[in-house]
Amino acid sequence: MFEGRTQKPVIQSDRCHSCDVCIRGCPAEFIPEYRREEKSLRGVLYGGKLLEKPLTGKVPLPPCQQACPIHQDARGYVTLITKGRFKEALETIREVNPLPAVCGFVCHHPCEEACLREGVDHPIPIRLLKRFITEYGRSGGRIGRKGLKKRHEKVLVIGSGPAGLTAGNDLSLLGFEVTIFEALPVLGGMLAVGIPEFRLPREILKSEIDGIRELGVTMKTRHPFYLDGGYKSFRKLGFRAVFLSIGAQSSLRLNIEGRHLKGIHSGLEFLRDIHTGREVSIGERVIVVGGGNVAVDVSRSAERLGAKEVRMFCLESRKDIPAIHEEVEEANREGIEIYFQVSPLRIIGKGGKATGMEFMRMGSKKGSTFVLFADTIIAAIGQRVDRKALKGLDLNRDGTVQADPETGETSMKGVFAGGDVVTGPGWVIDAIAAGKKGADSIYRYLT
Repeated sequence: MFEGRTQKPVIQSDRCHSCDVCIRGCPAEFIPEYRREEKSLRGVLYGGKLLEKPLTGKVPLPPCQQACPIHQDARGYVTLITKGRFKEALETIREVNPLPAVCGFVCHHPCEEACLREGVDHPIPIRLLKRFITEYGRSGGRIGRKGLKKRHEKVLVIGSGPAGLTAGNDLSLLGFEVTIFEALPVLGGMLAVGIPEFRLPREILKSEIDGIRELGVTMKTRHPFYLDGGYKSFRKLGFRAVFLSIGAQSSLRLNIEGRHLKGIHSGLEFLRDIHTGREVSIGERVIVVGGGNVAVDVSRSAERLGAKEVRMFCLESRKDIPAIHEEVEEANREGIEIYFQVSPLRIIGKGGKATGMEFMRMGSKKGSTFVLFADTIIAAIGQRVDRKALKGLDLNRDGTVQADPETGETSMKGVFAGGDVVTGPGWVIDAIAAGKKGADSIYRYLT
C-alpha cells in the first residue's frame, strides 16, 4: 500500500505476517532509506533475517514456504485458521501434504526456523497449528479427495514409510493402480517402528494410512520384494514402474573394543522390538550412545520400560546436537542425563557380558577419561541401507542408491527411488518431498 504521491510503503501491522513478500515486490524497494526505519516493522525485518538473503528482482515465496521441502503454504493456512475457516485450512494443507497429522507431531519444522516473525516477537508455531487443524479434521470427518481419470498402468511402491505412502497417495490421485509392498508386519515403515508411540500416537498414523488406502491403494504387509537384478522382476507381475523407498533400516555398529560382548543393542532394532511386541529386558542402568533423534527416542523409551538410570552420550555440543531440540528438552525434563562432547573408547565386560563403558572427554577437557557402569548399552550412532533388495542398481559407496536428483530415476529402467534409500537417514518431511517427486516423475515417464 502506498501513501499519497510519496510512494512511501505503509505496512498494516494487524494484517501483516512478516513474510517479506510484499516488501520484495514493492516499487519502493528501490529507495534504500526506507530499510533504515528502525521503529517500523519494515526496518525490524531488514535488521534481522532479511540481511542474510540477497535481493533479487523476483518476488520470492514467503520464507516459511520456501524452507519447507514440499513448499507447504503455511502463510495461507495459518491465515485461514485465524479467520476460523478451519475446513478450508485443512484443504489447503492436504493439497500438497498426504500426512499432515504425522507432520503435526514429528516434523522438525524448518518453516519455523525461517519465520521472520522472530525478529518482531517469536516465530509462528506452524507445526502446532497444523496439529490443531488436523485434530479438528478428525473430529469433523474425512475430507474427500478426487483424483484424475483412472488409467490402466499399474505401479509398485516398495516400502510404506513416509516416502512410499506419499508416492502411493499421489500416484493414485494421478489415476494409476498402486500397490504397496511392506516387508514389516505393520504399515508405516520407520513412522511405525522407529518413532515411539509417545511421540507419534499409532491411531494418528493409522488414520493417515487409512485415508490413503481409501483412494484405492492396495497395501500388503510381510511382503518383501527384491528387484533381483532387472526390471523383469516387476514387469512379470504387471507393474510398469516402481518407486523404491525401503529407507535406511540397518543400524551402524560401534567399532571399539568390547563390541562383541552380550548386552549391547542397536538403536533401531531396540525400537523395532518394542513396537512389534517383542519382549525387551534392559535392567536398571542404561547407556545410550548417539546424539540424533533415534538416540533420544531410545533413551526416553528405556526410561518408560522401567530403567531407573538412563544416560545418553554424544560427540556434539549442546547447540550442535542433531536431534530436534524440543525432544532433547523433553528428555531432560524426564530425568535423562545427557553428556555432551564425549567419545566412547571401549566397552567393559565381565563373563562375556557388557558391564560398562569408558569415555573420553572432548572440547575444553579433551583427553580426560571416565568409566560408567550399566546393565545395557544401546548404540544409536547412525543408519545404513540394506543392500539385499538393491541387486542390479548402481549404488554409492555408502550403499545408498544412485538416483537423478531432479527425477529420482535410477540406473534400472522404470525404477525410481526416494527417501532415506537415496539420501541416507533424513527428516520425515524430506521423505514426503521425495515421494511427491517420485510420483510426478513416474507420471511423466508413463505418459
